Amino acid sequence: MTPNAIAILRRHGPGLLLVLPALAAIGFLYAYPLLRSVIFAFLDTQGGVTLAHVSRALAFYGRDILFSIGVALASLALIAVVSITIAGYLTLGATPWAVALLRWLYRWPLFIPFIVAAQTARSFLSRNGLMNSVLMELGLLSPAAAQSLLDWRGLILTFAWKQVPFVTLLLAGAMASLDRATIEAARNLGAGRLRCLLGIVLPQVRPNLLVGLILSLVVIMSVLSVPMMIVAGNPTMMTAMMAHRVTYYGDYAVANALGLFSYLLTAFAAWLYLRTTLAREVRR
Repeated sequence: MTPNAIAILRRHGPGLLLVLPALAAIGFLYAYPLLRSVIFAFLDTQGGVTLAHVSRALAFYGRDILFSIGVALASLALIAVVSITIAGYLTLGATPWAVALLRWLYRWPLFIPFIVAAQTARSFLSRNGLMNSVLMELGLLSPAAAQSLLDWRGLILTFAWKQVPFVTLLLAGAMASLDRATIEAARNLGAGRLRCLLGIVLPQVRPNLLVGLILSLVVIMSVLSVPMMIVAGNPTMMTAMMAHRVTYYGDYAVANALGLFSYLLTAFAAWLYLRTTLAREVRR
């Protein structure tokens, strides 16, 4: 080993030892399974390269792929709107007790596991669930008009309810760190709170919003318990179909091919974020 290599090792060795356990965990738990699933999606039983598994995944589960993309995009849109509203009121709200109550309430779903959230949604959104029962007791809904929301609507509401607190925390923290002089100047010139939120505050915290939405997309595309417990028929989320393919057929190849579409969707979202961020840095 050369003297330069020894000097570099002495200089950076302690730091490398500190990050080595984290790197090993990422490599073993995430990078290796990802690489393995991508490779085996294109290998046949003899080890040759094939597109048959991808073709079968598209033929069998094309509707589920489109359904998953639609549910994910609708959930992200709802998450964005609600998170911006809550974070904006926490930052610009003029009623102290309402701000304190909202700050105390909105974080609760953070500590609830997805499987519990799914079971709660089943009890709340079913035809004889709590929501319809309350509406019927109030005279706002007749028993004949009651319907179950345990379909794509239930998925969107459950994903949004679970992820809104996470995105709101990112946005509220970013909004709290902004210089309030520009906000106060706009208010003094007659701008309302909504205009300040959309025209001044939101453009400055857009990167934080994009990070929260991309991380939420990864969660939505990876959660199994919610689609399994809320949607009984087809189409459903790709995660449920992957589990079905493995559990009932032992077909890991098609399941891996189906997982490719989840990888592509999340990778595309990450690429959009990086492109937006780099474009912003270039303009600066």
